[in-house]
Amino acid sequence: MAERFLREDLATGALSGCESAQSLLAWAERAAVDAPPEAIYRQREGRMTLRLALGSNTFFLKLHTGVGWRELLKNLLRGGLPALDAGREYRAIHSLADAGIAVPRIAAYARADEAPATRRSLLLTDALPGTQSLEQLCADWAFEPPQAAVRHRVILGVANIARRMHGAGWQHRDFYLCHVHVIAASLAHPCPVFYLIDLHRARRRHRLPQRWRVKDLAGLYFSAMRCGLTRRDILRFLRYYSDGGLRAALRHNPRIWRRVQRKASRLYVKTYGVEPSLVNSAQSREPE
Repeated sequence: MAERFLREDLATGALSGCESAQSLLAWAERAAVDAPPEAIYRQREGRMTLRLALGSNTFFLKLHTGVGWRELLKNLLRGGLPALDAGREYRAIHSLADAGIAVPRIAAYARADEAPATRRSLLLTDALPGTQSLEQLCADWAFEPPQAAVRHRVILGVANIARRMHGAGWQHRDFYLCHVHVIAASLAHPCPVFYLIDLHRARRRHRLPQRWRVKDLAGLYFSAMRCGLTRRDILRFLRYYSDGGLRAALRHNPRIWRRVQRKASRLYVKTYGVEPSLVNSAQSREPE
């Protein structure tokens, strides 16, 4: 069955003529063809992400054109299922917003009633002006540590997102620092605003399997290993992430944290060709 959502401000404005899923998809396909190269953020077989302006506002458009039968069959033979369309991200955004996580606001969504391997769909979300990814924010922390208050707020914000996401049964599957954004100006205040983005691969279970939790946390840890993490930072994250605080995390779930560390370390070696070092002369300093 075809699906369509169009937010009221666009339904009565820039996209007033898109009264069906097919017309919304036709508009998105034209926008993708007309987009200049600098507006295209990502392009893979079956999916394109681009930035565009409608009126005075800026949006991100994700256009899915189908994964193809070969990719679908390959995943099925491996016991999995790829993201066939934008529907998974559309549902994840709604669910995670209900769980108290800030996510991009949905402006439009459409899915055609077509075969799974060739199904067309789109998701249009508001851009996040004034934000930057934590990958960018923390890139120089190993050599230029931030103020202690900023460091603590970032760790608390990321741990809160991870705890709420996993508590709601969701696995991100691309849970890296680059997919957590923060309103830069808000870091000066006690409660900064963090956003979780890029949820097209996310999946959900009523009770999140431990291996899914480990994969997310290992990806996050791996992406932060070059940011000057100290042992105190790691313990602080465990305290905020775990129900019952740090003591409960270390007493009741020590095995899961060892698995996270091993998996993150293997990913680091695979990516950089060297063993990670949690504490060294450049990365072990706590800010004064």
